[in-house]
Amino acid sequence: MFRNPKSMIFAANQDLKVKNKSAFVSAENMSPNCFPMARSGIFLLLIITVGALVVPVTAFQTPESIVAAGNVFVSNVTYDPGSFFTGDSGTVMVFVTNGNSDQSVVVNHATIGDTNIRLASTPYDSSANIGPLQKQSFTFSVVADALDGTYYPTFSLSFRDADSLYYRALIQVDNTPLELTIVDKPDAFTKGKKKTIAVQVSNPRKDEVRNVMLDVSGMGITASPAELFVGDLASGARIPLNFTVTPDQETNLTLTVNYNNGNNPHKVTVDLPVTFGIDKMQANPVVSNILISSSAGIYHITGDVNNAGLETANTVTVTSLSPAVPEDPYKTYVVGALKPDDFGSFEVTFSSSATSVPLQLSYKDADGNLYTSLQDVKISGVVANSQASGGSNLLVPIIAVVIVCVCIGGWYFYVRRNKK
Repeated sequence: MFRNPKSMIFAANQDLKVKNKSAFVSAENMSPNCFPMARSGIFLLLIITVGALVVPVTAFQTPESIVAAGNVFVSNVTYDPGSFFTGDSGTVMVFVTNGNSDQSVVVNHATIGDTNIRLASTPYDSSANIGPLQKQSFTFSVVADALDGTYYPTFSLSFRDADSLYYRALIQVDNTPLELTIVDKPDAFTKGKKKTIAVQVSNPRKDEVRNVMLDVSGMGITASPAELFVGDLASGARIPLNFTVTPDQETNLTLTVNYNNGNNPHKVTVDLPVTFGIDKMQANPVVSNILISSSAGIYHITGDVNNAGLETANTVTVTSLSPAVPEDPYKTYVVGALKPDDFGSFEVTFSSSATSVPLQLSYKDADGNLYTSLQDVKISGVVANSQASGGSNLLVPIIAVVIVCVCIGGWYFYVRRNKK
């Protein structure tokens, strides 16, 4: 049977006192059992000292501490970005809650990761105390080395007074990029003419992307604006964007959407061919019903302008060009805006010694681009008709005067005869 340690200490002290009191006794009078008793006292002191050093170390793991650690749980896990591209780096924050209402727990190691989601920062190796009903966060830097899919890196938390806590945190690797769609573009481009292009940027990903920007570029192209900043684009959101392009040559228009997934840069690019041709949708004013007259060397042309196109022709004007010299009152005639299938009348006046003169028809589209067309009008026949009809025009008043004179003479003769 084991003896009480206190009684052992008391017995050892008594033995020492006996030794001190009998120090003057000669060796012959000493009892043979004195030395074994002294040795046993010293041995007991060593046992007690070692036990005092060992007990604090082994006393941490108690049923109470294990139960307390069992009430600690992972309450939330957040990722930034919400989903990763392959090769993306980001952060994961694990929130641990102490469910004990009256007891703290001490943790001394925390880490996360596996072969697919690699830990890029150092684990937590210092002790931390989580108080009753308190929450503690652990933030790690990770890199997604995996392909598309769902993965479960393991979070582990070591307790000082109990075994470790393990939790598998869900993370997604999704390589779906943003979508850039051409909503509206001209059928054909014209050199030096501004055209409007409408696009749409959509986010089919499951997480928000940041710093979205559209860049417009191309050889021999002037874009306005050349950069359009969108900002953050939520999951499932889309935004329309418009810009104008003025090409000086046939080329490729490059549209690039730059964005960040977390702090990781990504981009999507679409090429749009720019070729010159006839726009089937544009306005098409046509001159018709031309009538020409001349008076005193001034030609007067009237007619109609019909819009045979599918867009509105704005600020339609008609004027004459060299060798004609525009004259008042209608040097230039402003018809105004003509909608599709609409028409308007015009009048121009000019002088010219040529046999034909060009009429210039001008209009602007919705973007302010100026379009012009020419139509030659022959005036030689008008000149001949005007000269030929000049004699007949003079003959009419002469005949009228003669008739009037004859009538007056006849009346006078009749009156004189009746008086006689």
